[in-house]
Amino acid sequence: MSTLGPLESERPDAPVSGLLYAKPLGPGRVRWVVDVRLVPVRDSPALLLEPEDRRRPRTLVVADVHLGLGGTRARPEGPPEGSAGRLADDLVALIRATRADAVLVAGDAKHPIVGTPPPLRPVVFGFFARLLEEGVPVDLVLGNHDVGIVPYLPREVGVHPAGGILRDGVGIFHGHRWPSNPLLRARHLVAGHLHPGYRLAPTADDPEGKRRCWVRVELIPAPRGPRRRRRHAELAARELVVLPAFHPLAGIEALNRNRPGRGRSFLYQRFLSRGTPRAYLLDGTDVGLLPMPLGPERRKRARSERPPAP
Repeated sequence: MSTLGPLESERPDAPVSGLLYAKPLGPGRVRWVVDVRLVPVRDSPALLLEPEDRRRPRTLVVADVHLGLGGTRARPEGPPEGSAGRLADDLVALIRATRADAVLVAGDAKHPIVGTPPPLRPVVFGFFARLLEEGVPVDLVLGNHDVGIVPYLPREVGVHPAGGILRDGVGIFHGHRWPSNPLLRARHLVAGHLHPGYRLAPTADDPEGKRRCWVRVELIPAPRGPRRRRRHAELAARELVVLPAFHPLAGIEALNRNRPGRGRSFLYQRFLSRGTPRAYLLDGTDVGLLPMPLGPERRKRARSERPPAP
């Protein structure tokens, strides 16, 4: 039973994917059923994990909030369109609209990479306190920008290492380093960090023509390597979903035109190159496959499929 279908623009609530798991029916009998849907929130850089068992909580996942981006000592929240207050209001509105029971920030809650400047500390605390006021549990998977953030979070916020967290069987990590072995064994992965975007034709109002986008990669199983050389579990995931950056002013990598900069190349080279990545705008528009360099698995497959020389 396969649930891997494209996100259809005419169906704004269509799931990115469904998670499959084995349900034992008796000795030697197993039935595959859909357990949780990964539903992108229309026109928003947020993903809803929606279990089919309605007794289980629905989790709203965002990444790359980058609190303090563009901020100054006098105005640590940043410019109005990307201020911490505006971001908190937007996320609270999404919690209410989706009836989410929990929130998970998949890395880069703040923008300064090293430490948390004193003017930003109450901003970080206030942002997470605003989410907690909604009565939902809030978790943070640490990203590469989150060094030194933990002392300035409300104590109710659950903090998880960069290796990621399993939520309803879906592996969620930031994307700047390898996920932990339990995540690598999950069937579906969700990451941020890449700030994915798609460059369209420029206009007078938008000379760059960049749009935030989702990236969905159907992964090709990696060949088995020698056991003594393996540092991580084998990648068992069938799919990776890369979240758009939640902050509207964060940099955008136009993946249909350029490779990402060095700081975001890990996820691109180690995961996107393992399969066939496809991009979707925030409104669900399928803008097609992304050009990718051939990773080792794809190069090996291309060589095996090459016709013999005459």
